[in-house]
Amino acid sequence: MERKAHITRNTSETQISLTLNLDGSGRGDIRTGIGFFDHMLNSFARHGFFDLELQVTGDLEVDTHHTVEDVGIVLGQAIREALGDKKGIVRYGSQLLPMDESLVLCALDLCGRPCLGFDMDLDRERVGDFETEMVREFFYAVSYGAMMNLHIRRIAGGNCHHLIEAAFKAFARALDQAVGYDSRLTDVLSTKGSL
Repeated sequence: MERKAHITRNTSETQISLTLNLDGSGRGDIRTGIGFFDHMLNSFARHGFFDLELQVTGDLEVDTHHTVEDVGIVLGQAIREALGDKKGIVRYGSQLLPMDESLVLCALDLCGRPCLGFDMDLDRERVGDFETEMVREFFYAVSYGAMMNLHIRRIAGGNCHHLIEAAFKAFARALDQAVGYDSRLTDVLSTKGSL
């Protein structure tokens, strides 16, 4: 059974329609109006083997903030909704991902408690049409929308494009691991009995 969610969010700043299949094949159909962000989200879908459809109309005449943050909120909500009761899932995921000179660590816990640890030290203001400060805002929004504990850390590297792309790919691989099933689990992986 495929775990899917469809979320829409309409505000005065953004109109978003997102469909996520956690058990997909890595297909992305993504249009946010921000070229570099589309590239990152396509990388997320491909490397996590998620199917992601995303259409966004945002107030890009202001800047990218509202669009990127709101996509993060909606993606997080879709992850949480698609997971349902979380029975049988591994819960934890981690990935140390290299990209050329860059090396990024992502570790996460689908625990139901939101928290973001973010240490990337991005020293350029922009990559293409994308403000680098929005990387943290995106992952913060995802962590709270999904109610996950999420840590992303730069281990090595200096090229901001490589670092950001490594972060998105590491997140994808860690999430794919965490949402996977373990046949030994008949309930949730928690001593409390719920996540």
